[in-house]
Amino acid sequence: MASYDVIFIGGGPAGYVGAIRCAQLGLSTALVEREGLGGTCVLWGCIPAKALLESAALAVHVQHGEAFGVTAGDVKLDYGVAMKRSRAVSQQNSKGVEFLFKKHKITWIKGTGRLAGKKNVAVKNADGKEETHEAKKAVVISTGSRVRGLPQVGLELNKTTVLSSDEVLVLERAPKTMAVIGAGAVGCEFADVFSAFGTQVTLIEVLPTLLPLEDAEVSAELLRSFKKRKIDVITGAKIGSAKVGKDSVTLTVDVKGESKTLTVEKVLVAAGRAPNVDNIGLKEAGVQLTERGFIKIDARMATTADGIYAVGDVAGPPMLAHKGSREGIVFAETLAGVAHVQSMNYGNVPNATYCHPEVASVGATEQQLKDKNVAYKVGKFNFSANGRARTSGETEGFVKILADPKYGEILGAHIIGAHATELIHELVVARENELTIEEVDLAIHAHPTLSEAIAEATLDAMGRVIHA
Repeated sequence: MASYDVIFIGGGPAGYVGAIRCAQLGLSTALVEREGLGGTCVLWGCIPAKALLESAALAVHVQHGEAFGVTAGDVKLDYGVAMKRSRAVSQQNSKGVEFLFKKHKITWIKGTGRLAGKKNVAVKNADGKEETHEAKKAVVISTGSRVRGLPQVGLELNKTTVLSSDEVLVLERAPKTMAVIGAGAVGCEFADVFSAFGTQVTLIEVLPTLLPLEDAEVSAELLRSFKKRKIDVITGAKIGSAKVGKDSVTLTVDVKGESKTLTVEKVLVAAGRAPNVDNIGLKEAGVQLTERGFIKIDARMATTADGIYAVGDVAGPPMLAHKGSREGIVFAETLAGVAHVQSMNYGNVPNATYCHPEVASVGATEQQLKDKNVAYKVGKFNFSANGRARTSGETEGFVKILADPKYGEILGAHIIGAHATELIHELVVARENELTIEEVDLAIHAHPTLSEAIAEATLDAMGRVIHA
């Protein structure tokens, strides 16, 4: 039995970032992970998907190069090559985490971990042999989440015709037709990728809008963009039945009382994820779950069992890598006794969707403010009026800021357009430091830049926009 101050079970962004911060603070640290370091995000989620989205963006740009004076001739699209590049990028990132573990003297215990009484962790390696390790101060569950199918409508994942986001990452070619079930971030991103590589994509969502968690205006703008790219979008839809064949899937989709039949080569199920809470000894250790099946934690990331903590997807929504990473840091600094630990601000976690145009947001949507009877004013600026957007030919979308009418507090911010996932952080920093819309505008924004649209949106909220 080896002994450490802290043992993490799971090597995704929550676990490995938390482990690095523990090591920085002088705690002897080990992490249990059966696959590569980096977890789902690095190996099967964020990183490979974004690599594919870069390929998709390039494919679209090249096809419209003539307008920029660049004629490429016949453009050949090869999803298999893009896929292999994405896998290489993932492996490179995973190796990077390995390097960081060596740098910080963190022990990587390769295998599958589970709680084994008190603060012990049992680890089964690839050969089936089991060993037990002791955590003197804390065990941290950072096991993440997994994709799930829709067996209730006949869409059980089968790795051939009914796929999860894991399987589409290793397809050798883009199918001719595909139905994507679920128009959240994952569904919209893969609809973008496969459409760019020549697949006829049908995007199906049970709720009334794309990206249901985003502001309604943003969702409507994305719908217009997808339709221009010939992506079929069906919202307010219910899967009536599914007939899964060897080479195709036939879906019956019910929309407003009408039934539509759709036959496609592949179905991608992108309708949510489930926390990895099974077979890791939670019940025996006295770790309680929430009504939704996540591990119950407090502000210190502590579970209901003494000495056991949880961070990341397994500890509840939002199920985002950057939220998990911050939880890992909060846990580490709390355990080490760092003075004035900044607690989690769940109201200021940004959302980011990397389809084209990109979508990013932080804080409340307009509908949420209406539902709570909160007074607000709107500042909005279209990228079509932004000089930098015009130079790049990326004029879709806008910046929308929701502000308190009396004091100028930023209640919510929503961006759809080129590089939205980068631009949003100016407003995340502003909210974290309680800056007003006037103070954001007082910061001089370089010209010509996309970020000028943020300054113009703040001016619009104050009734004195310049370029619109």
